[in-house]
Amino acid sequence: MTSMKRLFLTLLIALGATPSLAADRRGDQYDALHARRAGQAMSLRDIENRILPRMGDADYLGPEFDQSMSVYRLKFMRSGRVFWLDVDARTGDVIGRSGR
Repeated sequence: MTSMKRLFLTLLIALGATPSLAADRRGDQYDALHARRAGQAMSLRDIENRILPRMGDADYLGPEFDQSMSVYRLKFMRSGRVFWLDVDARTGDVIGRSGR
């Protein structure tokens, strides 16, 4: 292992990150890709193109995908407050909001 890799891993561990966090993120992407290919979900790009223009001055922080519920969860921040929109992956309709 190179010294840079060792340093990077040490920093991740010191910050409380674990390799499973990256694996979980890849799992979301993998699940979304397979759901889209199976016709069970719209692409994330299509969802974002539909939702982001309606969010005004909110900053978009990123997505998560829940395959079991076929829901994209989009994370935003406005005026220092974080909130999430749950979007039906099949239709692109907003089905819930949490946070303020």
